[in-house]
Amino acid sequence: MEKDEFFLKRIRELANLSYQRDIVTFSDFLNLNEQNMVNSLKSQLPGIVMESSGGYDNAERQMVAFHPDALAFTWEYPIDCLKIEPKAIKFSEDLTHRDYLGALLNLGVDRNVLGDILVQKNAAWFFCSNKMTDFFLKNMCRVRHTNILISKIENPDEFPRPELEAVSGTCASVRLDALIALAFKSSRSSMVPFIEGGHVFVNGKLITSNGYEPKDGDIISVRGKGRFIFDGVSHQTKKGRCSVRILRYI
Repeated sequence: MEKDEFFLKRIRELANLSYQRDIVTFSDFLNLNEQNMVNSLKSQLPGIVMESSGGYDNAERQMVAFHPDALAFTWEYPIDCLKIEPKAIKFSEDLTHRDYLGALLNLGVDRNVLGDILVQKNAAWFFCSNKMTDFFLKNMCRVRHTNILISKIENPDEFPRPELEAVSGTCASVRLDALIALAFKSSRSSMVPFIEGGHVFVNGKLITSNGYEPKDGDIISVRGKGRFIFDGVSHQTKKGRCSVRILRYI
């Protein structure tokens, strides 16, 4: 509880600083639970606009910007995208998200300066606070036993796009517990503790009701499992079940 209170105090300080000095202030990269806490403060911060970004569309970890509602100048998020690739592909290992994150944290940095890490074959991209960019470029040289090259991506068109896997199935109704069970190939009953335990977010908002009905295009995140997009109901079967489609982040 003390940790949450300290976090909310820091958020209020950033908002007040923005209002008093007529500037833009930024949080660190926030996880879903922290983003949910920030959103709960909106009504308590009149005159302040809160926006968020993780460096690319639909990022999970995001940085929140605070600025006066009548701000007269343009601004950018202090976020950079760095690419990691092996020096020699034939000698590289099959590296996972955990491998890349572990290598970054082993440099002694805090998780809050790092955004999402997107892993694809023989490469990974990660988003970070731009104050840390030079540090990573100078000190990141290996992931597990693989020697790597690291570079800054200057052109946003070269930013990675998450890979999605289409999953289809049927459920009695479009309920949160049913969709999560389908996405992660589990039973509805096994997903209930995740929902009731505060581990499920829809578009960054904490949802604790099993019967919540997501809308088309909603992004559903389950801490410890992953996330997916609810792509809608295609039709009803002869038995009255809903045939649904989801897009799961790989």
